[in-house]
Amino acid sequence: MTTTVARYDAVVFDLDGTLVDSGLDFRAIRRELGFPEGIGLLEHMATLSEAEAARAHAIIHRFEMAGAESASWMPGAEALVRHLHRQSIPVAVLTRNSREAVAATHAAISLGIDLILTRDDAPPKPDPAGLLQIADIFGVAPERMTYIGDFIDDLTTARRAGMAGGLYRNARNAGYADRADYVIEHFDDLRRAWSD
Repeated sequence: MTTTVARYDAVVFDLDGTLVDSGLDFRAIRRELGFPEGIGLLEHMATLSEAEAARAHAIIHRFEMAGAESASWMPGAEALVRHLHRQSIPVAVLTRNSREAVAATHAAISLGIDLILTRDDAPPKPDPAGLLQIADIFGVAPERMTYIGDFIDDLTTARRAGMAGGLYRNARNAGYADRADYVIEHFDDLRRAWSD
């Protein structure tokens, strides 16, 4: 793990907790669903009956839409995305959110991202298929790309795709730092590192 950040030919971000603050409380979601700890919400849903899964989907959708409609940019994130665009560096998002929730986030804050893949477009993280699909669409080799997120699944997904994994560190995720290729605490760190 390092705080030195290389230049990349394309940049992919996680959405909630990374580019945007949607206030999603995954503990509250898990409590309402009655889901066990230690397994992802989507992964546990796959083990449920059709009726149970439909109920769980409705609860998750309610939380996601409420978060999306009140979303705001993380400090420095919007400026970084605009900076990357000015430098003609392709920017994408890979998220476990639904397409509908991402559309609501875009309506709230105008994301201006070149390409967004949701759980409706690719297998959910930590499956690397979404990142590899983005690399293919951009025509950029995975090793020349980076994926930045705030959770261990983001770093695992990047590693499986052959990309550098950047950790956007917060008060709850410092324990993942040793699994990251680099760590940032503010998006201004990247904007400065990727300035000409």
